[in-house]
Parts: sequence; C-alpha cells; structure tokens
Amino acid sequence: MSLVMGTVIGSGIFMKPGTVIEYAGNSTLALIAWVLGGIITIAGGLTIAEVSVQIPKTGGLYVYLEQVYGKIWGYLCGWMQTIFYGPAIIGALGLYFGILTANLFSLPEYWDLPFGIGAIVFLAVVNSIGTRYGGSVQLLTTVAKFVPIILIIVMGIWKGNEQVLGVDSGLTGQLGMGAAVLATLWAYDGWMMLGFVAGEMKNPAKHLPIAIVGGLSIVTAAYVLINVALLHVLPAADIAALDTTAASTAASILLGNTGGKLISIGILISIFGCLNGKILTFPRVPFAMAERGQLPFSKQLRKVHPKFGTPVAATVMQVILAVILMVFTNPDYLSEMSIFVVYLFYILAFIAVFLLRKRNQSGTRAYSVPLYPFVPVVAILGSLFIIYSTLQNQVMDCLFAIALTLIGLPIYYVLEKKQAHSETQGF
Repeated sequence: MSLVMGTVIGSGIFMKPGTVIEYAGNSTLALIAWVLGGIITIAGGLTIAEVSVQIPKTGGLYVYLEQVYGKIWGYLCGWMQTIFYGPAIIGALGLYFGILTANLFSLPEYWDLPFGIGAIVFLAVVNSIGTRYGGSVQLLTTVAKFVPIILIIVMGIWKGNEQVLGVDSGLTGQLGMGAAVLATLWAYDGWMMLGFVAGEMKNPAKHLPIAIVGGLSIVTAAYVLINVALLHVLPAADIAALDTTAASTAASILLGNTGGKLISIGILISIFGCLNGKILTFPRVPFAMAERGQLPFSKQLRKVHPKFGTPVAATVMQVILAVILMVFTNPDYLSEMSIFVVYLFYILAFIAVFLLRKRNQSGTRAYSVPLYPFVPVVAILGSLFIIYSTLQNQVMDCLFAIALTLIGLPIYYVLEKKQAHSETQGF
C-alpha cells in the first residue's frame, strides 16, 4: 500500500484542482470527476495485476502488449513511451516545478522554464551517477509529500467557511466531464507500476487486491478531501482562476505567509520526488528497446556509464526531448496528451485479460481479477469514455499525439529490414 501511494501521489493533486473545476463547470461535478478517476484507476490496477502475473517479465506495458498482440504492438507502445509519453511527463513535471518555484520567490513568469529545466538536468545527473542516489532522493521525498496534503486537508476543513457543493466555476469554456476526468488521471498516473511487484509477492491472490484497492482508495480519498478543503477555503471560481497556484494560495490563507511558504516547499518536494522517480525509470524503456536494436541510433542509446552502469545515453535523450516539449508547449497540454496517448495502449492491456484467460484455460493463476469480468469492463469502458471525450474536445492535439505514435511504424519496418539483412550477411 505504501508503494501504491508513493508511486501515484506526485504533482497532480496540487496542480489539477483548478483545471478540473474549470473543465467540469462546477464544484460538485469536479468532486465527482475525482471519484470517477479513482474508480477507473482502481479497476485498471486490478486488471493489469492479472496481466503482470500471467506475463512475469520485466518491461511492463511494452512487454505485455508484445506477448499478447505481437512484436509490432509492443514496439509501438515502447516507441510511444520513448518519443512522447516519457518526455511529456518529465516536461510537465519540470514546468510545474518551475511555476511553483518562481511563485514561491515572487519572480516573473519567464523564470518558470529555467527553474524547470534546471530541476530536470540536476536529477538526470543525480540518477546518472548511480541509482542509489536517485533512490535516496525518492525515499526522502515520499515521506515529505504527505505533510502538505495532511495539513491542507485538516486546516482547510477546520478553518474554511466557503460553500463546497454546487458552486459554479465562473468560467464559460468548460469542456465537460470527459476532460475533467482526464485531468484527474494525471494525478492518478503511476498505477501501472503496481503490477510489476506481483510476481515477487508470497501470496499475490490475497495481498495484491488489498494493496491496490486499499492504497488507491486512500489516494482517492485524499484527493477528494484535499479538493473539499480547497473549496472550503477558496470559492470555486478562484480555484479555477488561480489554477496551479490554488493549493499554495490556500495554504497561505490557512497558515499565514510563512506557513504558506513552508507548505509550498512541501509541494515542491512532492513534485521533485515524482520527477526524480520518472527520470529514474522512464529511460529504461528506450534503453531496453535499444538493446534489441529497435530504435534509431540504438548502438549509442544502449551505452551505459563505464563507472556507474546507468543508462546515461537514454537518460540524456529523454531529457533533450522533454526540454524541447517544455520550450514549445505548456504543462497542461503535456499532462493531458500524455495520459490520452498512453490510455490508447492501456485499453489493449485491459482487453488482454480476456485473451490470456482464453489462451490459458487449463492453467492456474496466482492472482485473478476480483469480480471478473465486471472490473476489466469498468476499466475498458472508463478508458474509452476518456478517449472519446478527449477526441471531441481536443481533436487536433489528439491527432498530433497519435501521429507521433504512428511515425514508429515506418521506423519499425526499416529497422526490421536492416536487422534481417545483417543477420543474413552474418550467416
């Protein structure tokens, strides 16, 4: 359960309340969106856990799809994670960190980008000189991230006097519940890591559902309560207008200027820890693909540091792509499009449960999805709802994200042809 909470809780709960209220249109629908995001995430986590038990290999989503649907689908998933999903999440977290850092010191907006890039480069260096250093950063920030959450919830519900339910956002451009739920899923992202430990549990059938349902239920409750606390302190229209600074503004109201700054530092530590975790793990996907010759410049990308043994070339590549996205886009675009494109592949992973059960009818499973087939169906339908709503509201952005993924197809065929030619010549 601690792994679940430490992996999932990052920047979203502090950065997204304003966006969710804006998209939903009022405070009640915003709270419902946070609950729906939690339900979809719990259903997804329980479903993917069974897939991970049946395919006990390292590589996560990339490997699951390859095993179930074939090499090309695994490749496209890995390509998407390499070229867009990983860099977009790193870039969004970097920009959120930069925005809050500049706000903490009352600096102009043009400082957002330098602070964000500086945090990414620093953590890339830390993780390149040895995973134990990145691991130490992760441990410290995981403990620290719960401090601002608990303080805002307790103080906000205790001291606030604003109306919580049925309050209009004051904005006319709301996109609807689909967009609102998509925004919450950024805060829940990271749950895919939960299934990775299934094979290492002594009794996954008993303990895995408890860890997933228990951990994600606590996360969902914390997210709903922190939104209730914010709405109790600030009117919904103010939260929507303040956007990424709503949580730090509420903290200043509740605890004074000094206390507010301390909470803002706690929020920064939470984002910093989340960013560290992404920079520690995301380069492993392009590194694994490069080892199999599945990326352009694979020979360079599979290089590890001669002293520290870390995938430094893959890390540098992810950071460069992240910085490019940071310069030309904004954090909300990156967070929403990264979730949209990865859910296209999550749906395939959810469907894989049905296919694997059909293939392995006689085999025994160490873990089975509770309430099958209801839970996988909830995960699939919830994800389809998100995809459909996002396509309706942000069609050009979605098509661009899909196009970036499909660019991998010709690259795949060129690399496959090149590899087949090399093997023939070697023979």
